[in-house]
Amino acid sequence: MSYAVIQTGGKQYKVKSGEILKVEKLPDSKTNSKIEFKEILAYGDKKVIEIGNPTIQGAKVEADLVKNSKNRTVLIFKKRRRQNSRRKNGHRQEYSMIKINKIFSKDGKVLSEAEKISKSPKKEVTKKSVSK
Repeated sequence: MSYAVIQTGGKQYKVKSGEILKVEKLPDSKTNSKIEFKEILAYGDKKVIEIGNPTIQGAKVEADLVKNSKNRTVLIFKKRRRQNSRRKNGHRQEYSMIKINKIFSKDGKVLSEAEKISKSPKKEVTKKSVSK
């Protein structure tokens, strides 16, 4: 299984195809849009690894934006004892949830691709009538 190390939002992530992860909010992005990450620091599999200096030119990772949202509230509470001074604040960090589709090598070859999920028809369950 191939993986890649990408950089986005000042952080580095080790990603595999088909994986869903939270990253810092991506600017000007809409739900179900395609995103390309071109800052690839390394990619490879169990046998071979390619490391950039600092990035690999031509390599990229394609992803779909699943949703933009906010994390849970982090409370900031400050108190100065015996001063009758309190301050309570809250913060909700924005994030983007993405699904990794494809990882490309520096020569444009697809290293790994996410499997397509096909919706199978639901099986109808019939209840048997019980006679007494």
